Amino acid sequence: MKRRVVITGMGAVTPIGNSVEEFWSAVKQGKTGIGEITTFDTTDYKVKIAAEVKGFDPKQHMDFKVAKRMEKFSQYAVAAALEAFKDSGLDMSQEDAYRVGVCIGSGIGGLGIMESEHEKIITKGPARVNPLLIPLMISNMASGNVSIVLGLKGKCTNVVTACATGSHSIGDAFRAIQYGDADVMFAGGTESSITPVAIAGFSNLTALTTETDVTRASIPFDKDRSGFVIGEGSGVLVLEELEHAKKRGAHIYAEIVGYGATSDAYHITSPAEDGDGAAMSMTLAMKEAGVGTGDINYINAHGTSTHHNDLFETRAIKKAFGEDAYKLHINSTKSMIGHLLGAAGAVECIVCVKSIMENYIHQTVGTVECEEECDLDYTLGKGVNTEVNYALSNSLGFGGHNATLLLAKYAEKE
Repeated sequence: MKRRVVITGMGAVTPIGNSVEEFWSAVKQGKTGIGEITTFDTTDYKVKIAAEVKGFDPKQHMDFKVAKRMEKFSQYAVAAALEAFKDSGLDMSQEDAYRVGVCIGSGIGGLGIMESEHEKIITKGPARVNPLLIPLMISNMASGNVSIVLGLKGKCTNVVTACATGSHSIGDAFRAIQYGDADVMFAGGTESSITPVAIAGFSNLTALTTETDVTRASIPFDKDRSGFVIGEGSGVLVLEELEHAKKRGAHIYAEIVGYGATSDAYHITSPAEDGDGAAMSMTLAMKEAGVGTGDINYINAHGTSTHHNDLFETRAIKKAFGEDAYKLHINSTKSMIGHLLGAAGAVECIVCVKSIMENYIHQTVGTVECEEECDLDYTLGKGVNTEVNYALSNSLGFGGHNATLLLAKYAEKE
C-alpha cells in the first residue's frame, strides 16, 4: 500500500526573487530576470545574456566560514532548504533524524570552480589547486551540505539527469516516502553554471539564443524562438508522508499524486520528434493518480524556447491528451527566469503548487505569435484565474530523460 505524500514547505532562489514569496510575486507581475552576463567578460562570446540570481548574499543564510566551503550551487540549495525548513515548521528535536532525508540534484555541479582551478594548474602549477576542489565541485554536495546544515540523517542522494534533474529528484523523494524509506524528504534541484565554459559549450551546440533583446530572448512556443537563456538558482520542497504531517499539525500546500519517468532512447540532445517518450511520462503520472486527461487543468511545460523542444513537447501533449489537449492551460516559467537546468523542474514544481493554492496560471511572458503546429493554449498576454485541481509539471533532459510530476489540491479521502 503506497503512502500518500504531501508538500509542507518550499524554498527558492531564482533570477526574479530569492524567496518563494518574492519569486511568486514577480511571476504574477510577469517580471523577467534576464539581462547581460555580469560574471565574466563576454566580448568574445556569441551569447551575451543570461538569467542571473541577483542580490544573493550567502552570509544572510549561513555562517560565512561554512559558505566559503561551498560552491554557489550548494549555497543556493542550502538557502532554499533553510527557507523550506522554516516554512514547514519541522522541529528536528521532535523527529527521528534517520527518517528525514534529502534528494537535491544538480545537472552540472561546480563547473565554475573546475574552470578557475584548472587555470591555476596552467598558470601556477598543480600545487596551488584548492585542496577543497573536489568537495566544492561534485554535484552530490548540494544534498550533502543540506544534510549537514539541517542535521538530516536519512536517505541522502542526488539525481543527475541534465534538465530533468529537479523533477526526477522530487520524483525519487516521492517514491522514498511512498514505500517507507523516509517520512520526510527535502527534494529539488540547484544550479549555478553561468560560466565561460558552459556558455561556450551550450552556444557552440547552438542551444542558446544569441538574441540581445531580453524581451525577445526566452519566448517559448513563439515562431521566432531561437534557443534557451541559461539561468541559475534553486528550488527545494519538503515532501512529507500525510499522516506524519497531520500528526504534527503541518500546513499542507498540495499533494503529489503521480510521477512518470521515461527515456526517449533517441538522441543525445533532441527530444523524440513524435513526442512519444514525454507523452508516456505524462500518461504514467496520470495513471498512477487514477485520473483522466479531462481532469488535468494545467501543464507547466518544459518550454525551453528551442525549436525542437517546444514543437516536440507540443506533439507529446497532443499524443497524451488527444482532443483534451486543447482544453488545457499551458505555460512556461522559463519565459521569465530562463532555463535553470538542474533546478528548473524544482522551481517549476513550486509554481504548480502556488497555482493550485491560488487558482492562478501565469502567462508565458514575451511570446507573441506561435508557429502553426504549436496551436495549444500557452497562456499568452495575461495570466488566467481558473480552478486548478490538478497540475502537471514536465521536464525533459539531454540524453532523452523525461520526468512528469502530477500535483493535486489536497483533500481528505473517505
